[in-house]
Amino acid sequence: MIYLSIIKRLRYTIMGSQLFTMGYEGTTVDTFIANLLDNNIECILDVRAIPFSRKPGFSKTQLAERLKIANIHYIHLAELGTPKDIREKLKSTHDYKAFFKKMDAYLDGKKDAIEMAYDYSMNSTCCLMCFERLATQCHRKIVAEKIKATNGDGLHIKHICLSE
Repeated sequence: MIYLSIIKRLRYTIMGSQLFTMGYEGTTVDTFIANLLDNNIECILDVRAIPFSRKPGFSKTQLAERLKIANIHYIHLAELGTPKDIREKLKSTHDYKAFFKKMDAYLDGKKDAIEMAYDYSMNSTCCLMCFERLATQCHRKIVAEKIKATNGDGLHIKHICLSE
């Protein structure tokens, strides 16, 4: 088993690994999981601060159960979620430039959680998940960049944008 882990890590080092991101806004849990399977994703890294949703199937427990049936591992990394004060400021100002700047600074203090996400992404094909459909309007873009910075140039980020 240890040899398999070493071989897998070596493969990622040589070939470069891929980190996906995807939001579930405007889609169903079935479509979301189908896209994960289409992209051979083995692990979801849920980067919502609060993993509950009004959308059926996307709250932590329900989603984890559905992913388990699809043989996709579920990990919740609450520390990588957007803190309430930063979320509230974005809601009132709609200033994404300021939002991403604050998130970047916030995530600088979450090195252990970033390292954990990096380790998962080096051992399996992972996808960061949050609500927003567009990565350009979601903190997962910054989280992915922080994970990539841990890796250097070997990690490729692919943002999946599901149709509405």
